[in-house]
Amino acid sequence: MQRQIFTEEHDAFRETVRTFLTKEVLPHYEQWEKDGIVSREAWLAAGRQGLLGLAVPEEYGGGGTTDFRYSAVLAEEFTRAGAPGLALGLHNDIIGPYLTGLATEEQKRRWLPGFCSGEIITAIAMTEPGAGSDLQGIRTTAEDKGDHWLLNGSKTFISNGILADLVIVVAKTTAEGGAKGLSLIVVERGAEGFERGRNLDKIGQKSQDTAELFFNDVRVPKENLLGERDGAFVHLMTNLAQERMGIAVAGIAAAEYLLEITTQYVKEREAFGRPLSKLQHIRFEIAEMATECAVTRAFLDRCIVDHSDGKLDAVHASMAKWWATELQKRVADRCLQLHGGYGYMTEYRVAKAFTDGRIQTIYGGTTEIMKEIIGRSLLA
Repeated sequence: MQRQIFTEEHDAFRETVRTFLTKEVLPHYEQWEKDGIVSREAWLAAGRQGLLGLAVPEEYGGGGTTDFRYSAVLAEEFTRAGAPGLALGLHNDIIGPYLTGLATEEQKRRWLPGFCSGEIITAIAMTEPGAGSDLQGIRTTAEDKGDHWLLNGSKTFISNGILADLVIVVAKTTAEGGAKGLSLIVVERGAEGFERGRNLDKIGQKSQDTAELFFNDVRVPKENLLGERDGAFVHLMTNLAQERMGIAVAGIAAAEYLLEITTQYVKEREAFGRPLSKLQHIRFEIAEMATECAVTRAFLDRCIVDHSDGKLDAVHASMAKWWATELQKRVADRCLQLHGGYGYMTEYRVAKAFTDGRIQTIYGGTTEIMKEIIGRSLLA
């Protein structure tokens, strides 16, 4: 089916992204995978190409558009290229809204130009070793010391944790914490007492640096409070729909690409003297995946448009996230199976897509959490 949600401007942007991937990412990606981290030069190159801060106002160096379709194009092309390590979506779509929506004018002028140029790489630190995604269980504290915050605690599984120059930390600013006692505290590179642990060894997305972070009596200036004191819970809930949409967009893009390369593979691969595509079981597998992808694409494209228009609610974003990522997982498994032994070889894209994509049903809220959100809305 012909997609109808993009204009000529979006198509031109897609070509820009593809050129960037060809010149600045793919020639270096294998080395980044070995290193466990991408180069800072890649971030600077993304900034020069206008791929950072798409929704940041032009006066701070950004693209000045709130049209989520540009972010969707970025997610789709990076997914098809098999290059999730350069986490532009995390920077633009997850952290960006906190800075543009909550920052004071002084904070915007201090942080946003570097955010858009690639000189300031960002991360958000919510997850803790003992709390997982449970915000009620956060133990990291930020104590009001009059002219500064005193930050203590630790975080884990923090994407961009090694490279990040600016980390938005979710911390307790009341003894109780929880929904009414959390705040967002911005910690900058070089702060005394701020330490990074090891670059965590994951089964996939090897070039995306993911780290443990430690805060030991870190003195954070009072002016680095982001948003309202004790208002983090509301701030976090406000931006989750966009985070989940970004993950969902990557999910359906990955499933479609895997179907595409597997369809070509079974046409060329022979077994028992004829192509695999001549076997009825193979045709049924392809037919089922193609139908599931087509139905999911229709729903996702509707969600993309609704979100661009500011109409997408948390429930439909949760539906999109759990369905698209679970589809991605199923398709990756079935396509690997259809590749046979070659599918288990890392030189084949299907193998890498299998391991890179496995995290999709976990981060941004697990499938189980998505179902809980949907179920509560229907049965409240």
